[in-house]
Amino acid sequence: MDKPLDAIDIREVARRTGLTSRALRFYEARGLLKPLRTYSGRRLYGRGELERIQQILALKRTGLSLAQIGELTASSSLDLASIIEAQLKTIEQRKAELDGARDLLLSVKSRIDRGEPVDAATFCSLIRQGDRFMAAEDWKKVTDRYFTKEEQEHWAQNAPPAEFQQAEYGQKWKDLGDRVKAAIPLGPDSLQATALYDEWQQLIAPFTTVATPRMIEGAKRLYDHMDEWEQDVATPFSSEVFRFMREVGRRRKKSDV
Repeated sequence: MDKPLDAIDIREVARRTGLTSRALRFYEARGLLKPLRTYSGRRLYGRGELERIQQILALKRTGLSLAQIGELTASSSLDLASIIEAQLKTIEQRKAELDGARDLLLSVKSRIDRGEPVDAATFCSLIRQGDRFMAAEDWKKVTDRYFTKEEQEHWAQNAPPAEFQQAEYGQKWKDLGDRVKAAIPLGPDSLQATALYDEWQQLIAPFTTVATPRMIEGAKRLYDHMDEWEQDVATPFSSEVFRFMREVGRRRKKSDV
């Protein structure tokens, strides 16, 4: 097809909107965008698609997930009542988070007012406790999105033993994630990628050894949609790292056949 007069390519869209080309392609894969295509397969975005992008960005700023945005924008006219209801829920969640932070600071202030010593180390310790609470709350929002209540209870019943050191385990994932990211340019067939994949499997063993097929299927569903939620929580590795490791594993299994 010939290029419409007002159509622009993906690089120009990225420049105007601040989105990456990868994000635009991801929105397209989710059905949120439908750019035109030239005979050579080049994406072209007209005025309608640019307005659609601005609409998506505006709705994302309210805290809505891409799935919710897709539902709200599926018809030609937006369901404003549903949007407002979703926004109110998001505001209530944020209000609870701010109330938690306020209570933490008031607790520290009351100790100071009573003349109790609160040095920098103590203050940082209290803040970390608050951060852990906030992180847990953020993760709960994600798990509520992808796991049913019954599935979450199933995970809780099959959790690692009490002596499991979560903080140390999380740091190991962070270190491994950083090394995987550095190895991505080497390709999924490199020796480094293969060695890192083995480390990945060893690190995930505390869960795979106790996980049922139902739990594994739920975890797969969660991480298949990592692009949707990785910005909402502190993750030890990115979706790019996860996709790379999955590709390494796919090639490993193919070569073993």
